[in-house]
Amino acid sequence: MSITEKLTKSEKTILRELIFQEPFEHLISETGYTYGTIRDDLIKLINHSYIEVFETVSGRSISPFYDSDHIHQFSFKATKTGLKSIQNYGI
Repeated sequence: MSITEKLTKSEKTILRELIFQEPFEHLISETGYTYGTIRDDLIKLINHSYIEVFETVSGRSISPFYDSDHIHQFSFKATKTGLKSIQNYGI
Protein backbone atom coordinates (compact mmCIF):
# COMPACT_ATOMS: atom_id res chain seq x y z
CA MET A 1 0.00 0.00 0.00
CA SER A 2 1.34 3.34 -0.85
CA ILE A 3 1.43 6.15 1.64
CA THR A 4 -1.43 7.83 -0.19
CA GLU A 5 -3.63 4.73 -0.13
CA LYS A 6 -5.77 4.69 3.00
CA LEU A 7 -6.80 1.59 4.84
CA THR A 8 -10.50 0.82 4.83
CA LYS A 9 -12.45 0.74 8.09
CA SER A 10 -12.57 -3.07 7.98
CA GLU A 11 -8.81 -3.34 7.33
CA LYS A 12 -8.07 -1.08 10.31
CA THR A 13 -10.42 -3.14 12.49
CA ILE A 14 -8.72 -6.37 11.45
CA LEU A 15 -5.24 -4.95 12.11
CA ARG A 16 -6.32 -3.83 15.61
CA GLU A 17 -7.41 -7.41 16.33
CA LEU A 18 -4.04 -8.79 15.23
CA ILE A 19 -1.69 -7.24 17.77
CA PHE A 20 -1.26 -10.82 18.95
CA GLN A 21 -1.50 -13.93 16.77
CA GLU A 22 -5.16 -14.79 16.30
CA PRO A 23 -7.04 -17.47 14.31
CA PHE A 24 -9.48 -16.63 11.54
CA GLU A 25 -12.44 -17.56 13.79
CA HIS A 26 -11.40 -14.82 16.24
CA LEU A 27 -11.70 -12.23 13.47
CA ILE A 28 -15.19 -13.47 12.57
CA SER A 29 -16.41 -13.35 16.18
CA GLU A 30 -14.76 -10.07 17.18
CA THR A 31 -15.30 -7.92 14.10
CA GLY A 32 -18.76 -8.99 12.96
CA TYR A 33 -17.61 -8.89 9.33
CA THR A 34 -18.55 -11.61 6.88
CA TYR A 35 -16.21 -14.43 5.89
CA GLY A 36 -15.76 -12.85 2.43
CA THR A 37 -14.92 -9.38 3.75
CA ILE A 38 -12.35 -10.75 6.18
CA ARG A 39 -10.86 -13.07 3.54
CA ASP A 40 -10.50 -10.24 1.00
CA ASP A 41 -9.02 -7.84 3.56
CA LEU A 42 -6.59 -10.46 4.86
CA ILE A 43 -5.34 -11.22 1.36
CA LYS A 44 -4.80 -7.51 0.68
CA LEU A 45 -3.05 -6.97 4.02
CA ILE A 46 -0.85 -10.06 3.50
CA ASN A 47 0.11 -8.91 -0.01
CA HIS A 48 1.20 -5.55 1.39
CA SER A 49 3.17 -7.13 4.28
CA TYR A 50 0.85 -5.68 6.93
CA ILE A 51 0.20 -9.10 8.46
CA GLU A 52 1.96 -12.43 8.51
CA VAL A 53 0.42 -15.88 8.27
CA PHE A 54 0.91 -18.79 10.67
CA GLU A 55 -0.05 -22.42 10.52
CA THR A 56 -2.70 -22.80 13.19
CA VAL A 57 -1.45 -26.21 14.32
CA SER A 58 2.28 -25.54 14.59
CA GLY A 59 2.27 -21.79 15.13
CA ARG A 60 5.09 -21.61 12.59
CA SER A 61 5.22 -18.54 10.38
CA ILE A 62 4.68 -19.41 6.74
CA SER A 63 4.13 -15.96 5.27
CA PRO A 64 3.72 -15.17 2.43
CA PHE A 65 2.77 -18.73 1.43
CA TYR A 66 -0.72 -19.85 2.42
CA ASP A 67 -3.77 -21.42 0.83
CA SER A 68 -6.24 -18.60 0.16
CA ASP A 69 -8.97 -21.16 -0.52
CA HIS A 70 -8.56 -22.42 3.06
CA ILE A 71 -7.60 -19.14 4.73
CA HIS A 72 -9.86 -20.03 7.67
CA GLN A 73 -7.32 -22.70 8.67
CA PHE A 74 -4.58 -20.15 9.46
CA SER A 75 -3.73 -17.61 12.15
CA PHE A 76 -2.53 -14.06 11.59
CA LYS A 77 -0.52 -11.36 13.31
CA ALA A 78 0.12 -7.74 12.36
CA THR A 79 3.67 -6.92 11.31
CA LYS A 80 5.59 -3.88 12.47
CA THR A 81 4.58 -2.19 9.21
CA GLY A 82 0.93 -3.06 9.81
CA LEU A 83 0.97 -1.73 13.35
CA LYS A 84 2.65 1.49 12.22
CA SER A 85 -0.04 1.97 9.59
CA ILE A 86 -2.83 2.00 12.14
CA GLN A 87 -0.75 4.10 14.53
CA ASN A 88 -0.41 6.69 11.77
CA TYR A 89 -4.19 6.90 11.59
CA GLY A 90 -4.45 7.65 15.30
CA ILE A 91 -6.10 4.38 16.17
